[in-house]
Amino acid sequence: MSARVLDGVAIAAEIKEEVGREVRSLAEAGAVPGLTVVLVGSDPASEIYVRSKVKSSAELGIASNLITLGVDTSQAELLGILQQLNEDDAVDGILVQLPLPRHIDTRAILEAVDPLKDVDGFHPVNVGRLTIGQESLVPCTPAGVMQVLQRSGIAVRGRDCVMVGRSDIVGKPMSTLLLNAGATVAVCHKETRDLREYTRRAEILVVATGVPGLITPDMVAEGAVLIDVGINRLDRREDVERLFPGNAAKLAAFDKRGSVLVGDFAPQSYLRSSAYTPVPGGVGALTIAMLMHNTVKAARMRRSLPTDVLEFA
Repeated sequence: MSARVLDGVAIAAEIKEEVGREVRSLAEAGAVPGLTVVLVGSDPASEIYVRSKVKSSAELGIASNLITLGVDTSQAELLGILQQLNEDDAVDGILVQLPLPRHIDTRAILEAVDPLKDVDGFHPVNVGRLTIGQESLVPCTPAGVMQVLQRSGIAVRGRDCVMVGRSDIVGKPMSTLLLNAGATVAVCHKETRDLREYTRRAEILVVATGVPGLITPDMVAEGAVLIDVGINRLDRREDVERLFPGNAAKLAAFDKRGSVLVGDFAPQSYLRSSAYTPVPGGVGALTIAMLMHNTVKAARMRRSLPTDVLEFA
């Protein structure tokens, strides 16, 4: 039986449609949700990502605003802007695009955002609420993974799950969400000895390391569900040949564009699974959809309205 492809693009479209209905409902009550994105500097990847966020917001009827600051903006200046946004009642969600310039303390900036407007879910208050299972704003990518599992009918409770990666953005909140949903969770990372011994036991294997093709077929249990959070750009032909042996279409795509995308799983690993998220077209599509969801959720929480939150169990 062939593995099932978990279509992140289709699931993201479902979520955006639901969010759009919520936005219209709030707008009819005179409470249009507002999202402000703050970009410091001119990192090309960040600029592309920010434009996608603002565009998606506008398409759903969210009042979106982009504040672009020069790379030489001081930490004090940025903190002052965040204070203004915290006090602005028209702003429900604040997102500071990362990475920030080196002279700015990222942790201090993230902690300066009002937790009720922290649509990235990075503030210590939201991290703490997630850890103890209270309602909170949850980091977008892990929340998106939970939606993929739920909407694809993949049970989490009682399953053996392995999270490879321990970042504050994905690995730690992802493992917490799985644990809160009743899974038995092991967290691995680059310091883990005998990584294969852990990954081979996983019924659900989530990987977010940024290492292309890290997980090879021998590291995957037959029939496991594979969630590939990695999005890596290969710009050397020899790497494409190594990860896509004999794949003429991938080589042709590389020769045409000069690069191809691959996840943290070697593509052959998917063949051992019962279901997997592809790259591209998998988890990446969910991140912006969940940002839109978090903005609406923040708007409702700030007004003490029922949140009608998506379930993560």
